[in-house]
Amino acid sequence: MWIIIRLLIGIAILVIVEFYFIKHVNLAIKLFFPNFYQKKFHLVRKVFLVWMNLYPLILIFIFTYFSITGSYLTAPESRIIDYLLIYPFWIFFVLIIQCCLFFIPLDLIKIFSHLFIKKTRKHLLKIRSTLLFLIIGFFIFYIPIRVIYDYNEVSIREIKYEKRELSASLEGFRIAFIADIQADHFTDEGRLSNYLNKVNSLNPDLILIAGDLITTGPDYIELSAREVGKLKAKYGVYSCVGDHDNWAYRNDYVRSLSEVTSALNYHNVQMIDNDIKEINVDSATIAITFITNTYVETVSQNILDSLSSNNVGNFKIFLTHQPQPRLIESGLNNGFDLYLAGHTHGGQITFVFPFVQLSPTMFETSYIHGDFWFGGMLMVINRGLGMSLAPIRYNSTPEVTLIVLKSEH
Repeated sequence: MWIIIRLLIGIAILVIVEFYFIKHVNLAIKLFFPNFYQKKFHLVRKVFLVWMNLYPLILIFIFTYFSITGSYLTAPESRIIDYLLIYPFWIFFVLIIQCCLFFIPLDLIKIFSHLFIKKTRKHLLKIRSTLLFLIIGFFIFYIPIRVIYDYNEVSIREIKYEKRELSASLEGFRIAFIADIQADHFTDEGRLSNYLNKVNSLNPDLILIAGDLITTGPDYIELSAREVGKLKAKYGVYSCVGDHDNWAYRNDYVRSLSEVTSALNYHNVQMIDNDIKEINVDSATIAITFITNTYVETVSQNILDSLSSNNVGNFKIFLTHQPQPRLIESGLNNGFDLYLAGHTHGGQITFVFPFVQLSPTMFETSYIHGDFWFGGMLMVINRGLGMSLAPIRYNSTPEVTLIVLKSEH
């Protein structure tokens, strides 16, 4: 029942936003291309809307089938479908949301001006229509270019973490931190390889992953494990458990996690579930607490307290998938140096708007990406590589984070 309710809400939002967007497009086209508006625009608009909404209709069928039968059904993986239906729909969806964020202030200004300015309404209408045209025109070009850029590029962000009385053995120690690889049809071997080669190019001493090695389905477990197995670090490669690592088989979380963990182990990568790993670096010890806190499994307070308090390394790292306040508090109270998490994809789809970072992720957490200090503990949120729900990124370039340890003087 909840799936049907969410589906109906999604359809209602899509219809309302499309109507609002098209209404403003009509104004711009009518002013600048009056002949086209009268003769051909209405037909072009109908054909375009049918094309853009074919993919949502497929999703409605899939959700309806799932709610009735309980069997999970996916759309066929095809590059033709990707480029004819899926990518155009998502770029169009981002376009209408992005433009509407600017249309709303213009409409408020219009309402205000009509109350106090009556003699120059025609002039104001022309100015408003011109602004609508410029907004639509700019984002028609900007959004596809930005989506392509974020699909192909990888940002490398270096952080220097300075600590008093840092062991001499850890001076200059390099930790590469990544998250949310999420191998799937859209994040294929080429995209994975490009991302992971960036990691190796940094010559890290240690590589940590904040989970989500796959997106869904068992077909990409081996690909993800094999590619991640190519990572090279003197002191090893380790991952915590992510949300999607449980969803290789939608109705069998145990089997899903078991197969992901086994595949990684075969390629010399350890996925650690609620435990502590101590790494000896000459006379110093880096102790990493791996906490499993996902949509599938929430770590109990007893386990969290036990693992957090038993970490007695010279340098203490708290690694988990989600940046949850309860976990952050535990790390802070137990004297951790670093808190590392992913999950957010850096917002994945982040809309352009003055002075505000607007992303659906903001409804779940305020820690979307970047660095956050809690006393002496630094929390780092990595933007990762993969994608969920929408197979695109927008203003959220994939990221590799390099943390270099330094002694504070």
